Amino acid sequence: MATETILFLLLLTTSSLLVESGDTNHVYLPCSDTKVQIDDGFTFAIAFAQRTSFIYNNSLQLSPCDRRLALSSANSQIAVFRPKVDEISLLTINTSSFSPDTYGGYMVAFAGRKYAARSPSAFVANTTYTVTSFTLVLEFKKGRLENLYWKRDGCAKCEGQSNFVCLNNVDCAIRTSSCKNHGGSVDCSLGIQLAFSGTDKHLSVLNSWYEVENLQQYSLYGLYSNLKDSLTSQYNNFF
Repeated sequence: MATETILFLLLLTTSSLLVESGDTNHVYLPCSDTKVQIDDGFTFAIAFAQRTSFIYNNSLQLSPCDRRLALSSANSQIAVFRPKVDEISLLTINTSSFSPDTYGGYMVAFAGRKYAARSPSAFVANTTYTVTSFTLVLEFKKGRLENLYWKRDGCAKCEGQSNFVCLNNVDCAIRTSSCKNHGGSVDCSLGIQLAFSGTDKHLSVLNSWYEVENLQQYSLYGLYSNLKDSLTSQYNNFF
């Protein structure tokens, strides 16, 4: 089952509280620690900044929750999400008023403080290219988030398509000049397919990763009627 998740695009120093009925997880801040069970809400965030902003002292890759990175004083923004544990979600970031390339062009997903977890940094955009489709996996052990990682689908979907460029043999990218927020005609809003793996705090297995593992890029867009005009139709034209 897939659900759509509400997005809040915020300054790094800002937080948001979301309450969902039947949710037993009462930790709503991405930089707090918690354990979850299936069907709980789980809050995490994605920070946008320069790649070097996520590295401390030129060597340590720290979580954005670590104050040593000082992202709140850097050119950065974050998106805060609260998906339902073990449901496949499509997270969207509307770029009509937000240009990832103006905030460093890289993103890191993260949650937790004492038990901090963060993804590798992922390229999103620069003045030449913009990547609009990602798959993020949240990996838990006994209900505690242990890892976040980006699943790379390769460039098979955009092979031979003049509207796209294959970057580093892993990402299909649109030319940034084609994006609406740069004067073009394409809605380059970011779409992130989200799935869960591992076990919850009751040792129940999280299965959504197995459901999404073989999905192709953009395959979830058609499930959301409110995204039809802005996302699905334009990709149908490309493919």
